Amino acid sequence: MENKSDQKVIDLGNQSRRDFLKCSAWAGAGVLWMLSGGIPKAFALDGTSKIPDAETLAQSFHFVQISDSHIGFNKEANPDPIKTLHEAIDRVNALPKPSLILHTGDITHLSKPEQFDTAAEIFQSLPAQVHYVPGEHDTLDEGMGKLFLERYGKGTKGSGWYSFDDHGVHFIALINVLNFKDGSMTSLGDEQLKWLADDLRSVSKSTPIVVFAHIPLWTIYEPWGWGTADGAQAIALLRDYGSVTVLNGHIHQVIQKVEGNITFHTARGTAYPQPAPGSAPAPGPMKVPAEQLRSYLGITDVKTVQGDHALALIDTTLV
Repeated sequence: MENKSDQKVIDLGNQSRRDFLKCSAWAGAGVLWMLSGGIPKAFALDGTSKIPDAETLAQSFHFVQISDSHIGFNKEANPDPIKTLHEAIDRVNALPKPSLILHTGDITHLSKPEQFDTAAEIFQSLPAQVHYVPGEHDTLDEGMGKLFLERYGKGTKGSGWYSFDDHGVHFIALINVLNFKDGSMTSLGDEQLKWLADDLRSVSKSTPIVVFAHIPLWTIYEPWGWGTADGAQAIALLRDYGSVTVLNGHIHQVIQKVEGNITFHTARGTAYPQPAPGSAPAPGPMKVPAEQLRSYLGITDVKTVQGDHALALIDTTLV
């Protein structure tokens, strides 16, 4: 699957679903996604398309996704991830105040207490409550995520999964990193899938759902383990719902796909870029010219218009 640095504006009213999926993997300065009549529409944030006016956006519920902060990372790809995290947070604080913030994992690089402490101090400057899921880098301690759960696991189930509701949207946090091995697909496990099925029984089919987990639930590139082995079982449980958005991190780049009522979206990290799927011998921190680094890092702003149950995704780089 090829990543394209130029932006594509795809009007599903004029193009076939097959043509849309051909263009579903790309990265750029940002895209606003909205649902109209159950069909997602994309608006480039480069001035080439007309995005909804400020009044419409001001009346919408919105939240922000940040991911892959990797506090403690200090290699050539980005010797100062704390600085770029601060820049990302400045971007969040410049937005209309979000109702909540999702962090989709890898808060730390080595799961050390002092790295969690640093992250907690930095995140205090965020303008809204943060909801977390761990990345595999947050579960490297001897307790396989004990330090993460001590800080962020209050009220969660099993190994840290949970759900909550906000402004008529049902949020579901899933854990798919505890059996992580390089080059292998992780899994959710039977216990978590059973919990997910039970959780969804109380959710109306018309309720917008946002699922967030660290590793993509859908298979992006199996040789690198970029996917979840039993993710299809979770996705099957969501197919009958009218509006589902799945947010992930881990791969440090924007890749999007739409399948029926489900929009899949992976976010840029705030720490360092990774290569496009299959474009290098292996995944990992990718060094780019210093002047280009911030074009690979960013945040995601997600909006839903009240009454229309519409979700929109806006990706913003740090440029």
